[in-house]
Order: sequence, then structure tokens, then C-alpha cells
Amino acid sequence: MVTSQDAPGQAAPGALEPVRELLNSWLIPNDSRRPADELGALAARRGWTGPETALVRELRDDLRRVVEGEAAAAGLDGWITRLDLRPSVAGSEITYRHQGGPAGDLLAAVVAAVGAGTWKRMKACPDCRWVFYDSTRNGSKRWCLMYAGGPDGRACGTIAKVRRYRARQASAGQAAVD
Repeated sequence: MVTSQDAPGQAAPGALEPVRELLNSWLIPNDSRRPADELGALAARRGWTGPETALVRELRDDLRRVVEGEAAAAGLDGWITRLDLRPSVAGSEITYRHQGGPAGDLLAAVVAAVGAGTWKRMKACPDCRWVFYDSTRNGSKRWCLMYAGGPDGRACGTIAKVRRYRARQASAGQAAVD
């Protein structure tokens, strides 16, 4: 595992946390550094059927493209139409009705987060691609963690800073030789 789901500073608020968990069912483990898909295990824990899991996989892959900056959030309009997501007023809140099963529930959480302005705080680490919720005051968090979150955790922020430092030292050393 790249980082544990419950590592400090990772969890998303409310209904957005299951979306983050879904996005992290695709990950790059530290030991192999080869992408792994653990959606099957998540689907089994949630009791999803085969067709539900297939639809959730498609949604997950599209949501990852949005979070990783490869696609615009406006691309979710196709999913809203496909799952027939409709707003409904319940008391003083807006909820969403749909016939999309688990995929519809996840999409409803995303749409609500877009409306609340919290979706933009879902980010993917540029190194390990782990998805985290940026709970910093100014929303500028870049890496999953600065310090390893457990024995299997990865400190991508520290690793990136060490790489930059070594590159600067190498170029300074090269400049001194010239």
C-alpha cells in the first residue's frame, strides 16, 4: 500500500471519503512500483454485483483523470446524464436521486462536493498518485505525505525535496568543475 487510508491528513469529509477510497482502489505499491487494481476487494467488501462493479470501475477511472488533471470536471456531465442524476430538495438540503446504484451514490457525492467547492481539494500525489483530501488552510498541499505514514507509507514530499536538493548539488558541482 502506498499510504494507509487512515493516515493523518488523508480523509475527505463526509460522503466524499468513500469516493477517495474508491479512487485509491487503483494504486502504485511501494514494493513493486507497478500499478495495482484492488477494486475487486473493495467491491466484495461493499457487496457490489459484477455489473455494478464494472460501472463503478468506469466511473473511478474517469474520476481519477479529473483528479489527476488529465480531464476537466465538466466531463462529469456525461456521467450525470448516463446515471440520470437528478437534484431533489429534502428539507433545507439538496439531495440527488438516481437509478445508478453504487456508481450513482458516488457520483452524487462528487456533484455535491463540486457544488460545495470541496471537490477541488481532492488531489493526486504527483509521485505515487495516491489520492488525498487537501485539508490545509490555503489548499496548497501537493504530496500525499511529507513523512512516511507507517511502515508501508511513503514520504513523497520528502523524496521530491531530496531529489531537487541532489540535482542542485550535482549542477553546482558540475558548475565548479567547468
